[in-house]
Amino acid sequence: MSISASSIATSLGIGSGVDMTGIAEQLAEAQFAGRNERLTAKSETLERRISLAGSIRSTFAAFASAMGDRLRTGDLAPLPSISNATVAAVSSPLGSVGKGSYTLEISKLASNQVLSGPTYASASDTVGAGTLTIRFGESTNSGFTEDTGHAALSIDIPAGATLSDVATAINAKNAGLSAYVAQTGSGAQLVVKGAEGLQNGFVIEAVEDGANPGLSALAWQAGDDPARLVKTSADAEYSLDGIARTSASNKIDKVVPGLSLNLTGTNVGAPATITFGNPGSAIASVMQDITGALNEIIGELRSAIDPMTGDLARDSGARSLSRKLSGLGSMVIMPNAAPGAPRTLAELGLAIGRDGSFSFDAAKLTAVMERDPSAVAAMFTTGLNGVYATIDKMARSNSLSSDPGSLAGSIARYQTQSQQVTEELEKLAEQQETLRATMVARFAKADSQVAASKSTLSFLQSQIDIWNAQKN
Repeated sequence: MSISASSIATSLGIGSGVDMTGIAEQLAEAQFAGRNERLTAKSETLERRISLAGSIRSTFAAFASAMGDRLRTGDLAPLPSISNATVAAVSSPLGSVGKGSYTLEISKLASNQVLSGPTYASASDTVGAGTLTIRFGESTNSGFTEDTGHAALSIDIPAGATLSDVATAINAKNAGLSAYVAQTGSGAQLVVKGAEGLQNGFVIEAVEDGANPGLSALAWQAGDDPARLVKTSADAEYSLDGIARTSASNKIDKVVPGLSLNLTGTNVGAPATITFGNPGSAIASVMQDITGALNEIIGELRSAIDPMTGDLARDSGARSLSRKLSGLGSMVIMPNAAPGAPRTLAELGLAIGRDGSFSFDAAKLTAVMERDPSAVAAMFTTGLNGVYATIDKMARSNSLSSDPGSLAGSIARYQTQSQQVTEELEKLAEQQETLRATMVARFAKADSQVAASKSTLSFLQSQIDIWNAQKN
């Protein structure tokens, strides 16, 4: 008969009166206690290192992100404004900084051609079959000049196609045209709209399938039925600082550095003025905020790398960041600055004490801003160089897990070690359970022998008692 481990454990102690199961567990635990304690302590240390390195990295990344947001949309952003918002909306393209002021006068807005078709009873009327060819260029009721650089559009119309099917086929080409069927008082009409710009006008040619005629009714050439040409295409015409310009679209990207336009009205004879905000008044506040953020980071970092108590005392990523921060003030962040212009944060008033903490000298910043305000403002942009680019580069480098000298590299290393410790603890637990089960089995055998001996002694005692009783 086989006895399960659970039945053994349950019966242990019955024969001897001793808790054999408890003894087995205690002995197995004692056997592995030292190694368990060492591995558990190592696991806890690694988790603290992962958490601490991750906290410092996240704090630095949040600092860089907040600075970028402030430069792009906050009080440091040199955003444009216009004196007459009814004629244009102004904005700054990403990564481009504008300055100075401009005058804007708009004499004509860009427009798109709108062409209507003949009237049908309904949108489900069939239109014949064949091929529609749309050619692009300057188009009016008096003539058409094709833009040979703009490829013609060919659309096959199968037999049985309806007016709605034609609109769908035009839209499916994604060629800058949009089409729909308008239900008017006199019936259904196909409406085709082109893109803005003089050269985006169009004419429609039709080649009919002889067996399914009727498609030619949708064709249109300059001079055909003038009422069908609802609107002609045109370029926008405007002047910036008195210099005449044209644009195929009312949305004009990067018309000058730091300025994009969306034309919405005309203002002939009454030019609007475009100016850019001056971030100078906010720079002192930003420098104070930068100093505070750096002190928060360096404080956490200094505690982490303390040689006596720091969990990251010998961590290469934390020590590398500490060295970079200690040299931040003297680091050249504007390598292309003009001679005499500020090139470092130290020139803007950022100072680093012997203990590694940062301080800000507002008087120093005031002096350099009075001397060269545009150069100072140029340091606070989202360009390739400057305060943000420097901080952002440091934050990104500490997020590269492939770099063993970064905080992310340290975190990846600790996570690998932590996984190894977890596996060792699991293996140790298995070994401990195996030892416990082995000792339980051994104790069960010993306990059964004790039980047998006790049974024999009990029998002998009963016999002696019987003999004594007979003598009496």
